Amino acid sequence: MKRYWNLLRNEPLLRRLSLIQLIAYFGAWFSNVAIYTLLIQMGADAATIALVAALHFLPGVFQAPLSGVIVDRVNPKKLMILLTVIEIVCTLSLISIDNVGMLWFLYALVFIRMGAASFHFTVEMSLLPRILKGKSLQAANEIHSIIWSLSYTLGMALSGLVVYWVGITAAFILDAALFAIVLVLAAGLKLEGNFSSLPKERFVRMMGDAFDYIAKNKIVLHLMALHAVIGFTAFDALVALAAKNYYADVVAVSLGIGLLNAARALGLVVGPMVLGHWVNNERLGWLLVAEAAAIALWAAMMDNFYASLAASVVVGFVTTTLWSYTYTLLQHHTRNEFYGRVVAYNDMIFLGVGAFASLLIGYLAQSGVSLEIITLILGSVFVLAALYYRWIRRRYTLKEIG
Repeated sequence: MKRYWNLLRNEPLLRRLSLIQLIAYFGAWFSNVAIYTLLIQMGADAATIALVAALHFLPGVFQAPLSGVIVDRVNPKKLMILLTVIEIVCTLSLISIDNVGMLWFLYALVFIRMGAASFHFTVEMSLLPRILKGKSLQAANEIHSIIWSLSYTLGMALSGLVVYWVGITAAFILDAALFAIVLVLAAGLKLEGNFSSLPKERFVRMMGDAFDYIAKNKIVLHLMALHAVIGFTAFDALVALAAKNYYADVVAVSLGIGLLNAARALGLVVGPMVLGHWVNNERLGWLLVAEAAAIALWAAMMDNFYASLAASVVVGFVTTTLWSYTYTLLQHHTRNEFYGRVVAYNDMIFLGVGAFASLLIGYLAQSGVSLEIITLILGSVFVLAALYYRWIRRRYTLKEIG
């Protein structure tokens, strides 16, 4: 933990970006419990819930080819301001939805809103390798992954309490207020000294150059695929269905969703503090196996609310370190001028996997497959990923970080 504080103290730009990340990502996920609670109140089935979960990931898939080029040629401060305004408008518009007949509007707002959030994420992640290198970059990625994971799960946890206490509309209004704070912070960013020169080539040429670069550097493509496996931890639909099917007699649905995510947040935050120093290229494969075992443990305990809370902590414990280390490996093997585009295409694959996992959960649940079996299927992917990583290490020489 000390190394994180030291890095933040010595890097004022990273410190401000981290604060923006914390509030922006928290805001991006804060409304989710309100959305899922609204869907359940309107009588939505498993397929609809899963589709909404998938819509949180799909925008990043479709916009990646364009966003990567934009990030590499447009001032990031201007991008963050524009994206934050979009998030504010979409969040406030969610207040108007009150019946099943408006589902199409809900789909559109979630898609646009999360598209802006995904774009914001790409901007942030393309900045880090431009201001930091080596172990400092790994530590910054760990800070970022802690922030993202904490915002992702704790945002929904606190949203569960807000929805339970004051209602869905209040949650949307509070969320918009968070984005207003981000807008003020982004407007105060000073990036000119670091980003005064950006390429001005044509969009199509820049996209083609990036695809050509990735095609000629297969290790980059393999590291993108390895990182994308973490997308199978997109458990939003699974958590919502578990709260609806198993825990409704124990706790309110919104609280059930919130508490499960709070438990996972605890593991997500503590994990990199323990594993950050320990993980290296040699040990990464064992972390993938550990994630598979943790998810299997959750599957075994899923029908018991309190046991499921404990298992969720274990699941989150490994996830953040896997995310941050595989991301750092990718950055470490990518040339500077391609950061924005590679990050965007990496997010495209990652978010595509997250969307696929969400839709798979809905399809299997709708087909009568138990939530426990669905969870085991998701966990088994990490066993395959461990074997894939072993193959990568045999075929390529991976540079150590730091």
